[in-house]
Amino acid sequence: MTPTKLQLPQFLRFTERRSLSMYLMAVGLVITIIFIIIAIFAPTFQAWGWLQDPTASLINPIHEPPGGKYWFGTNRQGYDVFSRTLFGSQAALKVVILATVMSMFIGVPLGLVSGYLGGKLDRVLLFLMDTIYTLPGLLLSVTLAFVVGRGVLNAAIALSISYVPQYYRVVRNHTASVKNELFIEAAQALGASTNTVLSRYLFLNVIQSVPVLFTLNAADAILILGGLGFLGLGLPEQTPEWGQDLRQALDALPTGIWWTALFPGLAMTLMVVGLSLVGEGLSELINPRWRRE
Repeated sequence: MTPTKLQLPQFLRFTERRSLSMYLMAVGLVITIIFIIIAIFAPTFQAWGWLQDPTASLINPIHEPPGGKYWFGTNRQGYDVFSRTLFGSQAALKVVILATVMSMFIGVPLGLVSGYLGGKLDRVLLFLMDTIYTLPGLLLSVTLAFVVGRGVLNAAIALSISYVPQYYRVVRNHTASVKNELFIEAAQALGASTNTVLSRYLFLNVIQSVPVLFTLNAADAILILGGLGFLGLGLPEQTPEWGQDLRQALDALPTGIWWTALFPGLAMTLMVVGLSLVGEGLSELINPRWRRE
């Protein structure tokens, strides 16, 4: 007799196919949670004496190499690189969360209204969002940063504008495809108002991709914030921020002071990788195409 191939149950085959992606998502979650914990408790660690003041020059002569009292060394201004790297996660999370939340709260309602009502409003909003979407994110953020100036809120505003079209386009397209479903027509026939249809029937059916966009935009926003800081357009001077630290380290690299650029750059890279892994894992988890045999 010819042995038959063992067929796993569907849910086991589904798990086997996606085990690697879920593993990578778990790794991304761990990395992201570590940075969140650091950002929340960095001031507490400083109060307990575990971290140096990230804005105070500590030693003379400056640029002490890593080791001993200064784990990551000090930069040419005498700041403790370890402390600034940890506090940099706080600045990054503040700006990134504000930017992504603001863009989500603008883009999602506009997409719902535009996709449901259609007509002239839909055409105008679609043209406006497509125009913004064609502009490079960093270039748009740099331009807006010149206008609004430095600061956490201003940097978040400069970043958020480029992400609004992404939420709008995804939600608008889903809304336009779902609004003709039978349950929407039934709600309209029963006299449900536009606000009721949007909030109770459409909203939960069209936001599946929003968490994915949120995490991927957060990863992208960290890079753009770093670019703004590198150009001197992000947060105020002396604020612990990875982009600013990389800008200050640029002049020190030719003299062999490598640690002032390594650790902020590594922290930025790890945080971006963590958020990207979470976003890709959520995309695979939510996207129903991955469940097809």
